[in-house]
Amino acid sequence: MFGADADEAMKELRERGMDPATMAAAAGLPNDPAMLGQVLAQVQKMLAASGEGPVNWDVAHDVARQAAVAEGDPSLTPSQIRTATEALSVAELWLDAATDLPPAGGVARAWSRSEWVEHTLPTWRALAEPVAGSLADALVNALGSQLLEGPGGGEPGVVDPAQLMRQLGSAVFGMQVGQAAGTLSREVFGATDIGLPLLREATTVLVPTNVDAFAEGLDAPVEEVRLFLAVREAAHARLFTHVAWLRGHLLGIVDAYARGITIDVDSLEEAVRSIDPTDPAALQGALSGGVFAPHTTPEQQANLLRLETALALVEGWVDEITAAATLPHLPHAIPLREMIRRRRAAGGPAEQTFATLVGLEMRPRRSRDAATLWAEITRSGGTTSRDAVWGHPDLLPTTADLDDPTGYVARRTAAATEEADVDRALAEILGEDPGAEPGAEPTPDGDKA
Repeated sequence: MFGADADEAMKELRERGMDPATMAAAAGLPNDPAMLGQVLAQVQKMLAASGEGPVNWDVAHDVARQAAVAEGDPSLTPSQIRTATEALSVAELWLDAATDLPPAGGVARAWSRSEWVEHTLPTWRALAEPVAGSLADALVNALGSQLLEGPGGGEPGVVDPAQLMRQLGSAVFGMQVGQAAGTLSREVFGATDIGLPLLREATTVLVPTNVDAFAEGLDAPVEEVRLFLAVREAAHARLFTHVAWLRGHLLGIVDAYARGITIDVDSLEEAVRSIDPTDPAALQGALSGGVFAPHTTPEQQANLLRLETALALVEGWVDEITAAATLPHLPHAIPLREMIRRRRAAGGPAEQTFATLVGLEMRPRRSRDAATLWAEITRSGGTTSRDAVWGHPDLLPTTADLDDPTGYVARRTAAATEEADVDRALAEILGEDPGAEPGAEPTPDGDKA
């Protein structure tokens, strides 16, 4: 497909003093000359352009598509599409008995790996650009004087090192985003596996190729595996659709973390003393060698904890709801639940790439504690009480609640009692009847009607 363009890209980069193998390592790509040549054909185009934006999305798109088809991505058969969409329809029926949240209301779909990439890249953009932008700005600002005063800085006909650094960073981030999305497309079962809503629309999705591959190594029939995974996907979709603030809440934490990225200037200045900022190879080596690793601040640590807790609550709720919905119907529901729990806790190569890319680990480490908490709330107040917790972000359980799930109900009851006592005291101060309905008109003697 790329052929001569790939060879020309390799040659162009070497002439600029850049080692393609080092660039691949920086982006987390395998050192496969054929694949790398195809990717670098796009990088060549990027270097010839203005380099606008912290992530080169042409590179990201092509790397993602290449990674998606690396192990094969045949077109889905009518039978695969039918069985996948039927499983999602059955999942909705089973979930109706397990949660008060209604179906998401969107279309049930079956996607190939490539289709998954195409539909989820817009959200990857939202996740990656704040991080890439913060790092790019921090790098150029921290190196500002050396970039301008170094050999050739500002001279006519000489490559602007600051612009070159942005272009290299854009290429590396593009390759990282593409590699993360493409690799995930070979591992995910739907659109919600990483715990973040990757689609804006209320769509439920299965990736039949990955579902079938996962089922091959299990004792359970593929039909059971497909239904179990369909229930998880539909449960996620209900939550993200009907808890309107949740998507923005999760993505907002990632954004807050990204915008707080800082560089350890002292370490940076010491490192760059040996770097010629006009030397592309030196700049590239610095980017790939961890010289500019972001410095984690206390605020970012707090955001990490917030994200970890929120992801655990989402995963724990889906885990509990899926178990309630599938236990009456699937003989292997319990072992399938445990299998998915371990899989999510362990993560995989793609999630490690995502952690490198965004600087955040998406594994819900405390999902078991969260599932225990949701089960406790259900035992105490039923499904309505459990699902009502998602009514407002202030109602969400905290990290302390994950530490002591069994004490959550008692703490919430005590808090509600205290709030009622405060309302009663305020009513007395204002001369109102504490037992009157809000908005009731006062009677002539001062009482409310």
